[in-house]
Amino acid sequence: MPLPADSNASSHTTRAPVRVIAVASGKGGVGKTSVSVNLAMSLVHAGQRTLLLDTDLGLANVDVMLGLSPQFTLADVFAGRCELRDTLLEGPRGLWVVPAASGKRHMTELLPQQHIGLVHAFCELDLPIDVMVVDNAAGIADSVLTFCQAAQDVIVVVCDEPASVTDAYALIKVLSRERGVNRVQVLANQVANANEGRQLFEKLERVSSRFLDVTLHYLGAIPRDEWLRRAIQRQEAVVEAFPGSPSALAFREIARRARQWQSPQGPRGHVEFFMERLITQSANEPGHHDPLRSAVA
Repeated sequence: MPLPADSNASSHTTRAPVRVIAVASGKGGVGKTSVSVNLAMSLVHAGQRTLLLDTDLGLANVDVMLGLSPQFTLADVFAGRCELRDTLLEGPRGLWVVPAASGKRHMTELLPQQHIGLVHAFCELDLPIDVMVVDNAAGIADSVLTFCQAAQDVIVVVCDEPASVTDAYALIKVLSRERGVNRVQVLANQVANANEGRQLFEKLERVSSRFLDVTLHYLGAIPRDEWLRRAIQRQEAVVEAFPGSPSALAFREIARRARQWQSPQGPRGHVEFFMERLITQSANEPGHHDPLRSAVA
């Protein structure tokens, strides 16, 4: 698949740091992938050049939700049948998608160094993008922890089920204690009203502030919406299919808040997506010398 015409533009354009947002959840069934798809599409609508990466390596469905038919997936990359750039799909309005595989059990058994290798592979993906949204598998597998650690921002999706809140806390605890993630955005999904979403956050925040060294921020809530269900059946993002629906309006507001987050200023000293761009950005700052640059070169 040909890359966009400006992918060979000047390094100032193509090598700028990419803001990476990881979307995760403690348990499945909370609408995490729907959040990832609609957040990515909302960012595209707002003029952000966006890549949506599916890292639910064994049960991927981002491509299904967008009605796309991939020729290659991440399973082909790990098998050596193609390069990462060969998996790129162009979705609605120029959204770029890297699909994972579904029903490939061996993909859930990759080694930790293979997860890190995938993160590093993005250094060579010379796409002119502003932001990447990473749709993770549910739970606390090594892949989830690595991809969340490699992002600048982590969104944990919860819904009004006791197990959802309990498992979200477990995910946040492991991210904090094992991977040094000390800031998490919480998004309440499928809520009946705004108060329900706020209460879900406060329940999670109370126990986290008591036992964990992590700061939670309330990103907002997505209402339970029949139009969202219809959009999923149509294999479209609700912000595309029914832009005036309550859930579409909520997703656009979430994207507006996400655009206000600070862009990465340089590498943080651990595994990160687009590390080369972060090093270049940091080294180009006046008077700055980054020892990582010479180490990687």
